[in-house]
Amino acid sequence: MITITSSAAEHMRHLIAEQNDDEIKGIRISVMAGGCSGFSYQLDFEDEPELDDNVFGQTPRVYVDDVSLGYIQGLTLDFKGGLNGTGLLFNNPKATSTCGCGSSFDIDK
Repeated sequence: MITITSSAAEHMRHLIAEQNDDEIKGIRISVMAGGCSGFSYQLDFEDEPELDDNVFGQTPRVYVDDVSLGYIQGLTLDFKGGLNGTGLLFNNPKATSTCGCGSSFDIDK
């Protein structure tokens, strides 16, 4: 399961609206190898989920494939706005370490 806070959902709706594409219905979260800590989050706009995707949230929806879900099960997606930076926060209980910028993480093998 993935939890999406109301502030994260509002921010994602804003990002989707900026795309000026009525076909976009959600955002895909994927986990990719790379980044300073070993794995990184990748976000992409999507019109429909793949047949085997896990779908979370209502508006917008968040699509996650099974492999990526294994790395982020229990994730809370939040939004931070302020003078020290603005963006989505990935509170991942499976992450054993993160880089300083917060965009990559590692897990125990």
